[in-house]
This record gives sequence, structure tokens and C-alpha cells, in this order.
Amino acid sequence: MSCYDHFYGAVLGREYGKGAIAVAKEFKLSPQRFQELQEELNYLKTVREKEVADQIKEARSFGDLSENSEYDEAKNEQGKLYSRIAEVENILGNCVVIEEQEDEGEYVRLGSTVVVLDKEFKEELTYQIVGSQEADPMAGRLSEESPFGKALLGKNKGDDVVVEAPVGVIHYQILDIQR
Repeated sequence: MSCYDHFYGAVLGREYGKGAIAVAKEFKLSPQRFQELQEELNYLKTVREKEVADQIKEARSFGDLSENSEYDEAKNEQGKLYSRIAEVENILGNCVVIEEQEDEGEYVRLGSTVVVLDKEFKEELTYQIVGSQEADPMAGRLSEESPFGKALLGKNKGDDVVVEAPVGVIHYQILDIQR
């Protein structure tokens, strides 16, 4: 069940034209990331929106708007704010919260932490498989949509994984999977 269905009681997608339904991209989120985005949206719509409105009000008091750089800057900030609000609302309106289920078995899935062995360099690496909104490769959080994430999904401990990378084919072995 999508977040949109769960929290707003509506069907995923929007109607455009004569009955055509455009299905938005589905975002997969951990419960923690979902909570973070809800909090960010609340902050943007309450605190930050008031701050930007105050900046615009103050800049208007400086006089001629045609040569008022403070006003231009405040209006740009307002545009960025509304853009981010729309982006977060889109994510929350088209997301699926991935809950852990204990009875699913030991294979790589969204939320798994995977220890792999790089067969060429004999180096152990640890990654967590996350949704695209949470990916941070430098912190070891790989998107399930990335080539490496896709290659790992569904695999079991001991399986060999082949990843097509820009530098060539890379071979890994899964040493451990944790939930």
C-alpha cells in the first residue's frame, strides 16, 4: 500500500484529460526516511514559509522593487522553497514505506545490509540497500535502482554477483546479509 493510499485514502495517480491516468514514479522509503520527509514538509510549510514571507515584506519596505536586490533574492528564495515543498509532497504522495518482515528469508532486499567480497582486490565492503531517495554511496547506502543494487537484489549469502560498471565487469561474493 502506498503512502498516498495509507495517509490520504486516495488512489495512486492523477487524472488528466479524458479519463487517462498518469502514474507517478513510486518512491521506496524506509519508515525513518518517511518520517524525516514529513517533518521537513511541516517545517517548510510553517517555519520556513513564514521566514521567507518576512524577508519579502522587509525587502519591499526598501522602496523601488525594480532595483531592489534584496527583494529579488527573497523572491528567488520563495521559488526554491515552493519547489522543494512540491518535491517533498510528490515523494510523500507517491511512496511506499518498506517495512521489515521477519519471515521473508535471508536474501538481499530493500533495507538489507550486505557484506561483499571484491574478488579482484580481496577486499570486504559493506553496503545497505535503500530506496533512491535515501542513497548516499559515500556512506555505503546504495540505491536499489543502481547497477550494483540491482545486481544484489534477490541474491543469497554465498552467491556470486557480477556488476557491469563503467570500468568493466566487477565480481563480488556475498559474505553476509543482515536486516
